[in-house]
Amino acid sequence: MRDSLRELSVELDDRSYPIIIGQGLLGGYDLSPYVRGSQVMIVTNETVAPLYLESARACFPGKQVDVVVLPDGEKFKDWQTLNLIFDRLLENRHSRKTTLVALGGGVVGDMTGFAAASYQRGVPFIQIPTTLLSQVDSSVGGKTGINHPLGKNMIGAFHQPEVVLIDTDSLQTLLPREVSAGLAEVIKYGLIRDTDFLAWLEREMASLIDLDTKALSEAIYRSCACKAEVVAQDEREGGLRAILNLGHTFGHAIETFAGYGNWLHGEAVGTGMMMAADLSLRQGMIGEEGRDRVVRIVGRANLPGHAPVGMTPDDFLRLMAVDKKNVDGSLRLVLLRALGDAIVTEAVDMQKLNATLQVFCGDTSNEEA
Repeated sequence: MRDSLRELSVELDDRSYPIIIGQGLLGGYDLSPYVRGSQVMIVTNETVAPLYLESARACFPGKQVDVVVLPDGEKFKDWQTLNLIFDRLLENRHSRKTTLVALGGGVVGDMTGFAAASYQRGVPFIQIPTTLLSQVDSSVGGKTGINHPLGKNMIGAFHQPEVVLIDTDSLQTLLPREVSAGLAEVIKYGLIRDTDFLAWLEREMASLIDLDTKALSEAIYRSCACKAEVVAQDEREGGLRAILNLGHTFGHAIETFAGYGNWLHGEAVGTGMMMAADLSLRQGMIGEEGRDRVVRIVGRANLPGHAPVGMTPDDFLRLMAVDKKNVDGSLRLVLLRALGDAIVTEAVDMQKLNATLQVFCGDTSNEEA
């Protein structure tokens, strides 16, 4: 349905690239103009391949298209699985003019991008994200990487794609839990930069949960526009871009504690955003009404409101110490100065942080400690 096609751009001078959003694009959109050579390697996983691989192949007419199918899951975002991509590239004699294509969610996108950044010291790649979370977040901005047992996404590179193709029809095959996980990242944009969008999300949350096509298209477009604007100003997270990590320091600690894949990334981020809002209240930034508004909208997206069973404040502090935003051993968190106004700060009152951790590691009411 080309009449629904929408496009925006990530402006990075000579490395700028389009984000193309619409229905029915897989199999019907020619991506060959974004391929510099004759070879294409599609990287996907065991879940996505039966659904969309053949349609993705059709996006590259006239090209040599090879495929590597990875196991599915965050727990496979590691060196061993990454090597499967390099093995297939070398077995099929892919040159430095090859183009890698990420067909799947955030794990596939991050690993494909890292492989592209590394293979023969860097080759182009294309993002075709098939989950809501990857469409609104991980496919845009050029962050790539893999996990380490001691920390999430600690090994990687910045490597921008040639194009991001978002087919909203792919969301119809998502499980409800995956939809909710994606909505966590959508909500994030309203909290950090756009209160009008936040108000729209509060009105449209039921439609988004029900996978209403019009609502999803608008949410994806506005989320991508927000991220594109931030990335254009701060590509390598030297300052402003760090606000995109609202809730992520808490969330990454949850993911590491629970074991990669047991909590979805968006589930952990949703809880992390509530924790950041609670701490922002305790530190005198936002009021109770603002904190409660965060808790309500995250809850309406059917996201968890507490830490994993058995996780303690000490577990949080130990795991949060291994975070890419930290500088010279100082904990840095993204907090809310106001709704729509996020900051990165080292001025964290440890007593107040511990009070927040006690609430979310204790009962699940999220009431003030």
